[in-house]
Formats: sequence, C-alpha cells, structure tokens
Amino acid sequence: MKQMGRPRTFDRDAAVAQALHLFWEQGYESTSLSQLKAAIGGGISAPSFYAAFGSKEALYRECMTLYLSTYAKVTECLRDTALAPRQALELALRRSARMQCERGHPKGCMVGLGVMSAPSPEFSAVTTPLTRSRSRTRAGIRACIERAIERGELRQDVDPRALSTVFDSFLIGLSTLARDGVGLQAMEAAITQVMGLWDVSAMPHARRQAPAA
Repeated sequence: MKQMGRPRTFDRDAAVAQALHLFWEQGYESTSLSQLKAAIGGGISAPSFYAAFGSKEALYRECMTLYLSTYAKVTECLRDTALAPRQALELALRRSARMQCERGHPKGCMVGLGVMSAPSPEFSAVTTPLTRSRSRTRAGIRACIERAIERGELRQDVDPRALSTVFDSFLIGLSTLARDGVGLQAMEAAITQVMGLWDVSAMPHARRQAPAA
C-alpha cells in the first residue's frame, strides 16, 4: 500500500511569492535552501520542499515565470504601436522606475539584476529567461527608435543601435539606483533629462510632446 506523504502546511502560491522576493533580493546562487525553507515557513522539511517544488532551480524558474508575467510587464508598452514611439519609450522608463521603487517587494528590477544573479559559469544557464527578457526589452527600445525614424519623428542620420544602447543602459542602471536608495522623484527627474536626448535627435515638428503618464 502506497504511503501517504505528510499534508502540506503552507500555501503554495504564497510560498512561491516569498521565494521570488528572496531570489529577487539575493540572486540565485546566494540564496540557500535553508533560507528558502525559512521564507516559506510552516516548518517545511527538505523532503517536503523537494516534493513541492522539485529543486531549488525548478523553484527559481517558477519564480522567474511569475516575475516575467507580472512585474516585468511594465515595459510591454514598448511594443504598443498605438502609442507614439517617444511616448512608448518614456512610459516604459517611468513605469519601470515606479515599480522598482514601490513598497512590498525588493528594490530594483529582477531582470536588470539578473546578470549578477548566477555569476558562476555553471549556473549561468539558470538565468537564461532573464537574459532573453533583457534582449527583448532592448529590441523593443530599438523598434521604437526605428519606428520614429520611419515616421519622420527622428532624423534619418540617427544611429538606432547607439541611441537604443543609451536608453537601455539607463534602464538597466535604474536597478542599481533603486538598490542604493535613490528615490523615485530623482529617477523621474533623470528620465525627463534622458528623454532630452531623444528631442535633440528629433525633427523640429516632433520635439514637443506631452510627457508620458
């Protein structure tokens, strides 16, 4: 007769959310099984942990999926062609800054910080979804710039790769600022400044636009 395992004494969805916050704060490699068990609570044993989540890596992947389907959506507006290119880019920057500074979760962006989440070569494959997300955001920024050039909003001599790298670098840098305690007000002001780089490259008729909400 098959022996029944001990019933779970924790809410699995809540446990994944707690694990997400721990991975977000510390990264994959620096987060131990004992820390995960403590964060989940309920006196969970190692066998119960593995029965519920499979492995630390499997739990991390589940946490990444949760993050990418929720918090990381702040930059989805980059692909919204109903928005003007400049508006889409500014909106992505402002939404990301607000998310990274809000209360209730670790500061910064898990995607941006993910480059240091598993620095050892043997663990680098674990964070592949975060690497792909950064690449997708980078492509979204470049698409906004290319669309603006096609629409005659940016000059034809603008280098899409160079300008998109500037904005992508700024976006990635917000994670460090948030971790260092730089407030949202300072970030908002910086976003206004960096959007001035777009306006310098803009055609005269496209230099004045309402700020993103």
